[in-house]
Amino acid sequence: MRKGKSLLLFLFFLATSLYAQQDHSHALGRKIVFPDVPNYKTLKCDFHIHTVFSDGNVWPTIRVEEALRDGLDAISMTDHLEYQPHAKDIPHPDRNRSFDIASDFAKNNDLLVVRGVEITRSMPPGHANAIFVEDANKIVVDDAMEAFREAGRQGAYVFWNHPNWTSQRPDGIATLTDMHKTLIKENLLHGIEVVNDLTYSDEALRIALGNNLGVMGTSDIHGLVDWQFKIPEGGHRPITLVFAKEKTQESIKEALFAGRTVAWFNNMLVGKEEHLLPLIHSSLKIGKLKYQGKSQVAAIEIENTSDANFILESLGPYTFHASSDVIELKAHSTTTIQIKTYVRLSNVSLIFKVLNAVSGPRLHPFITVKVEE
Repeated sequence: MRKGKSLLLFLFFLATSLYAQQDHSHALGRKIVFPDVPNYKTLKCDFHIHTVFSDGNVWPTIRVEEALRDGLDAISMTDHLEYQPHAKDIPHPDRNRSFDIASDFAKNNDLLVVRGVEITRSMPPGHANAIFVEDANKIVVDDAMEAFREAGRQGAYVFWNHPNWTSQRPDGIATLTDMHKTLIKENLLHGIEVVNDLTYSDEALRIALGNNLGVMGTSDIHGLVDWQFKIPEGGHRPITLVFAKEKTQESIKEALFAGRTVAWFNNMLVGKEEHLLPLIHSSLKIGKLKYQGKSQVAAIEIENTSDANFILESLGPYTFHASSDVIELKAHSTTTIQIKTYVRLSNVSLIFKVLNAVSGPRLHPFITVKVEE
């Protein structure tokens, strides 16, 4: 009887240990990882998040815990100012309350919580987030333009939310209105969501590029991040990568106003080419050009240090020995490619189109990879 009981205890502790190891491994594996780029830190940010203090389903502390598990550097509770469906259960005359709870809960962690709000209006102007505000309550005003002007007086960074939202744009096509043009002209609108929740908008990217607006990617999460973005199955939340001088709120704000951002969504990097190229080059570590024996086929190891599975189309003069002209460099892995150089060379230049990076509507950036012996 004692042996049977001991065996059962052993099996129980073994199962518990394996479960804990799996859970720990998952907690580490879900963290979003991208390398720093020359002169800047790559900070992972989600600036569109909801809680029960507007129409979200969770308490602000849960948003902090999710962000910590995802390895984020900064978040903002951007609850609706005007839309308060839980007001009977959670009346809160202070629109700063979700920020206060989240920032207090996060104070002993390496996570920045930025004070933010969502200005919630019919179209135009639709919805917009104002982050780095001083007091959300002062933005609760009747006139929509005055709400933006008050955010401007507080020094806020303001971006247009889900401009392709079919509830306000039935055709799903982000389109500038006269009011948005006025906001841009008066320097009251600084960015636009090219990625929101489960959607990406070519038209929003065109607006960003044509009006010098920052490219933003956000989760706009209302429920649980894990469920919405299928994180247990290997998915990831959409975020904005911000290239800042330091990990501080002041540096993030400066970077946003300077437009140094890239959106990360569904294994796709979206942004201006000047910001995409340093990120891609920093993500890839190129090995030496190696020949075996008398072979004229060279092997090259490429290590991908980022979360993106880079999909590259070869446009150079060389063909591959073991694949077609499209290769995939899996995240956090080393891939060996073989190229036929016809004669043995001391160095080569490979030209690739990066298919999972978007620098404009239906446009992909090109990178040149130089390899030496």
